[in-house]
Amino acid sequence: MDNIRRQGLDTSLDTLSTQWLVRSAAFRYSYNFTWLGRPIIQYPQDVMAMQEIIWRVQPDLIIETGIAHGGSLIFYASMLELIGCGQVLGVDIDIRTHNRIEIEKHPMFRRVTMIQGSSIDKSVAKQVHDFAKGKGRVLVVLDSNHTHEHVLQEMHLYSPLVTRGSYLVVFDTAIEDMPQGSFPDRPWHKGNNPRTAVSEFLKTTDRFLADKDMDSKLLITTARSGYLKCVKD
Repeated sequence: MDNIRRQGLDTSLDTLSTQWLVRSAAFRYSYNFTWLGRPIIQYPQDVMAMQEIIWRVQPDLIIETGIAHGGSLIFYASMLELIGCGQVLGVDIDIRTHNRIEIEKHPMFRRVTMIQGSSIDKSVAKQVHDFAKGKGRVLVVLDSNHTHEHVLQEMHLYSPLVTRGSYLVVFDTAIEDMPQGSFPDRPWHKGNNPRTAVSEFLKTTDRFLADKDMDSKLLITTARSGYLKCVKD
């Protein structure tokens, strides 16, 4: 752990890591990978981080907003299969037919449930909360619309479900590190993204702390300051 923290204090290494992240994003690097046959659209470092968290927390339920091709759902389900228990709940405003077909025929689908609808719609949030009742340890991952307002609403809606010792993980905080104009066809950008939402959210709660050791360990991550550990009931 001391080595990880020294690594995190190396400002030159931190700068190089950010430069690499920005440069690799130009090649859509996160689209290069699959998990058990499904595109996962994550950097391998973050997949490794989630594996560590899942094994340590041993969650009974993993909730993810943002499904896309379903690779992350399958990844989480496969980790829970190794643990021997647990379910995955995915929420997406548009679960495309071809993705739904591939997810539902996957061997790991037996641990997966999907809800179609906006994650910030109150009726959808109620379905998620109802599903989570009595589930024990809960881990929440936010990876849908990346605007400040959307992510902040998600955090307020779903953070109460996260149990002490588990995590609220907010992906794509790295948008804040990208040059202005990097997302011309998207509503998010520097100053309006998951990291700005995380910063505002953390001012309103003492239940969560950003896991800086995770940032120091990974160096290259799309979720810098987004691995939020729940430290209180």
